[in-house]
Amino acid sequence: MTGKDIPSSPSSPKDPVATRTFILLFFDFLKTFGIIGLALAFVIGQASSKLVTAFVEDIINPLVGLFLPAGSLEQLSAKITSVSGGISEFKYRDFIANIIDFLIIALVVFVAYKTLSKYKIVKDKTKKEEGK
Repeated sequence: MTGKDIPSSPSSPKDPVATRTFILLFFDFLKTFGIIGLALAFVIGQASSKLVTAFVEDIINPLVGLFLPAGSLEQLSAKITSVSGGISEFKYRDFIANIIDFLIIALVVFVAYKTLSKYKIVKDKTKKEEGK
């Protein structure tokens, strides 16, 4: 079955056959599911993520380091001696930086969602619907 053989309505087989091409069906799919908007949001999200990561690494980490005995978030690690006498070092500084990064991005998404729902651009799913 090609794109031209698709019936216009599945409920009535007597209807004439739709002459929609594969390209038109593809563009209808893009419009229906908002793929272009999703792609744009993905690109903007990637750029924002890089911006937030740079902010955390260049601004937040040195500020947090001021309050640490090591003097820097870069120096955070734990050394553990194993049963055989070997030393394992757990460098958890990157994990802490990624937690801070995630929290900032989650806050930005939350603020953007609340702003968009305030102007009724997106439906606020956190509010209970009336009449239910």
